[in-house]
Amino acid sequence: MGQLYRRLLEYSQSDYYPYHMPGHKRTPLTEVLGRVGDIDITEIEGFDNLHQAEGLLRELQEHAARVYGTEESFYLVGGSTAGILSGVSAALPRGGFLLMARNCHKAVYHSVYLNGLRPVYLFPEIYEPVDLCKGVSPARVEELLYENPQIGAVLIVSPTYEGVVSDIKAVAEVVHRSGIPLIVDEAHGAHLGFHPAWPQSACRQGADLVIQSLHKTLPSMTQTALLHVNGGLVDRKRLKRFLSIYQTSSPSYVFMAGMEEAITYMEQHGREAMEAFLKKWNAMLERLGECRVLRILPVDGQDMPHDIGKLVISVKGTDISGQQLYERLLKQYHLQMELAAGTYVLAMFTVADGQEAYDRLTQAVLEIDDSLYVQAAGKRKRPEAEEKQCRSDAPLCGESIRPERRLELWEAWDREKEVMCLEDSRGRLAGEFVNLYPPGIPVLVPGEVIGEGMIQLIDRSVKAGLPMQGVTCHEGRAYITVLR
Repeated sequence: MGQLYRRLLEYSQSDYYPYHMPGHKRTPLTEVLGRVGDIDITEIEGFDNLHQAEGLLRELQEHAARVYGTEESFYLVGGSTAGILSGVSAALPRGGFLLMARNCHKAVYHSVYLNGLRPVYLFPEIYEPVDLCKGVSPARVEELLYENPQIGAVLIVSPTYEGVVSDIKAVAEVVHRSGIPLIVDEAHGAHLGFHPAWPQSACRQGADLVIQSLHKTLPSMTQTALLHVNGGLVDRKRLKRFLSIYQTSSPSYVFMAGMEEAITYMEQHGREAMEAFLKKWNAMLERLGECRVLRILPVDGQDMPHDIGKLVISVKGTDISGQQLYERLLKQYHLQMELAAGTYVLAMFTVADGQEAYDRLTQAVLEIDDSLYVQAAGKRKRPEAEEKQCRSDAPLCGESIRPERRLELWEAWDREKEVMCLEDSRGRLAGEFVNLYPPGIPVLVPGEVIGEGMIQLIDRSVKAGLPMQGVTCHEGRAYITVLR
């Protein structure tokens, strides 16, 4: 039992009466409160304050730093979003230049907007067989830093939403030669570093700021995350100031108790739990290697560094879309995938998954693969013509989708806007973000030109039933917000 959780239980069983927030007064008036209400408190005597941690919460954050091998760690109760906003704001002055991978989460773009930054985009290469963005190339980072000496910080995503991992050590060496910090959005990598079969965490690979979502891959509640700090390239006083701005002034002690327990679990049982995870994962991949039509990453991507636990099932070259596969798995097999994209679906596995998770998905995928194989009887396996399908199915972060930027985000987002039919928006400037959610990576950023290829991509995505934010539909037509 974690230290904070134990103290919360002890306090809940004491005779101290709560003449303070929260308003439920530790009385279970609702069913949900009956589960957590007795340990849900505010900043009261003996429980420290996250925004000026000097006692219990300071000890917990120091414990997190020891476990992850960093100089300093901060609890985040607003998810990785709070860490990204705080980290970018601390690393750069207002109006500064940020080298950022184009496949960053929208929270990075929000930090650009809030700080009036001037982004320089790095467009990852594409792994064609399954339409995924590859890891960030250290050589390309070096080129862009040389071409843009005004850049003050670099931010990349690793692992990506689909589990693709970059060579953080090499990227960090390149970035540090310019004397600037490397920020790594490792929201999907809180489990890294606990077993040698997995890639090492950016925390131990030279990154200056690393943001991790505990709730994504560890047994922790939604909204729980960590911000790790190494080195002296980011002013830590400034960082703490922004953490106090972007984080709630009423942090959840229930969340923080859960974070302590998740970190402690991985510290004490992580190696053993991930060893069991690895055995089930490898057995599943061996069986999925029997697929004759569907492509499976990492089975079909051995040459690309990949995070164990992220299973990409590609339908590229088949007669169905990623959304159709997603719906079939959901409706026929009652399997809820994490993500549906144009040509693939994503399933996530963690240490919390039992054997049933592997067996059910494996059986479903093999059955669907068999049915697709039968449908394609008489056709050559993965015909070359189908491999070269329309690039509007391509990843939204790659070179194929590279809209021209006419205005900076912070110049465009607050201007007057109007809504118009997508097919008539050619040549206009985007007035709102357009992105597939999840994962929340923008296709269009306010101030960018809407080109023909972009119109086709958005139209195709909408017709495929993908969850596109920033696009509305009425009477069979798609509408988009543009600048007047």
